[in-house]
Amino acid sequence: MVAPPSAALAARIDAELARATFVDPHSHIEPLAPSARSLADILGYHYYTELVHSAGVPREQIEGATLDEETRVERIVAGLGRLTNTIQHAWLMEIARGLYGFEADAIDGTNWRDLAARVDERSADPGWTPSVLAKSGIEAVFLTNDFDDPLEGFDTALWVPCLRVDELVFHTGKPGVLDRLAVTSGVEAKDLASLDRAVAAVADRFVAKGARAAAISLPPDFRPHRVDPASAAAALAAVRRDGIAAPTPQRDILAAHLFWTVAGICQERHLPFDLMIGVRRGIYPGGVHQGQDLLDGRLSLADYAPLFNAFPQVRFPVSVLSRPLNHELVSFAWIFPNVFPFGHWWYANTPSTIAADLEQRIEAVPRTKLLGYYSDMYKAEFGYPKFAMYRRVLAGVLAGRFVEERGWSEERAVDLGLDLLVRNTRRVFYSADPS
Repeated sequence: MVAPPSAALAARIDAELARATFVDPHSHIEPLAPSARSLADILGYHYYTELVHSAGVPREQIEGATLDEETRVERIVAGLGRLTNTIQHAWLMEIARGLYGFEADAIDGTNWRDLAARVDERSADPGWTPSVLAKSGIEAVFLTNDFDDPLEGFDTALWVPCLRVDELVFHTGKPGVLDRLAVTSGVEAKDLASLDRAVAAVADRFVAKGARAAAISLPPDFRPHRVDPASAAAALAAVRRDGIAAPTPQRDILAAHLFWTVAGICQERHLPFDLMIGVRRGIYPGGVHQGQDLLDGRLSLADYAPLFNAFPQVRFPVSVLSRPLNHELVSFAWIFPNVFPFGHWWYANTPSTIAADLEQRIEAVPRTKLLGYYSDMYKAEFGYPKFAMYRRVLAGVLAGRFVEERGWSEERAVDLGLDLLVRNTRRVFYSADPS
């Protein structure tokens, strides 16, 4: 067991890392409304609604069409006292103090209106979003875009498009999906060949608009594999005919075909393909919105080896949610040139988990392959505390494992940190050759 690094050493490394600017390679920002317009936008982040619900506030007091914004905020605030131990509460206070100048020790029923007024005032300033990004060190933010997003009305160099293909791959039979695909691609998917052309046309439109990646969230029971054309054609015919009522095996076959097709398109267009593996949806139907899904570690990345072997030129940034899968991810990135450990996702986005996962990665995977962090944020303000948290953890690992244990200079440790925080994102997502 390595002794904890000195606080002063870690703080110096953190201060050096904080001087850098970087690209955030995954978020859920709406580029036409990137910042919080009210305190409700901040407290509406699913972490807070999930946690106050978990702590005993009934769902109907947190969300619902009949609730006005003030009542919803008041009820979430009433539950915040039960969350003061959590890292999510620490993010909230860091935002309140660092971005809005809020000085109280906690947000409660006596002072939340003061914070709300500060949010209202700052959000009305046209320069607010640029100031938040600058204070966070963020120079560009990757988005999560539906396949038929028009990608209009925003600077795609700042808000970088990313083609999210979950709906195309897993929900092709839902009402309207194939119609929307025909409209946005100009190709009606009457048969397998036209379906593949339509998906390729979508990718080409995204690339023309500056997209830097495709992405998908994958359930634990998904197994990527090549589907023979006759089986895929029969599956498409069943889905076109019956929609979501098509037999599950047919829908699964079509999903596997479309996933494999997207991977091939990424190889041809030199697009990284982000894989977020291991979420089981709808485990808790009684949960709040976005608070119903959980990780499921009952899978192995060995199931993805055929994919990594079949598309050696595709860069696969991979996110996982469990400790065992992180160890597998380290092993895969150890030997596969096209597999890149990607951020610390969702339920793994706490300092203790980040530290453990990062230590496994940083001592075993080539430094040029470690994609350190992404915010996964819905509002720009959350990049500020989230990246600060990651930098502190990274600084601690660099201080303990490299300066104190291996005898590296602080400058050398900072340089390694900049690979994770800055350089590798640019190398993997912006360069044709990430080596």
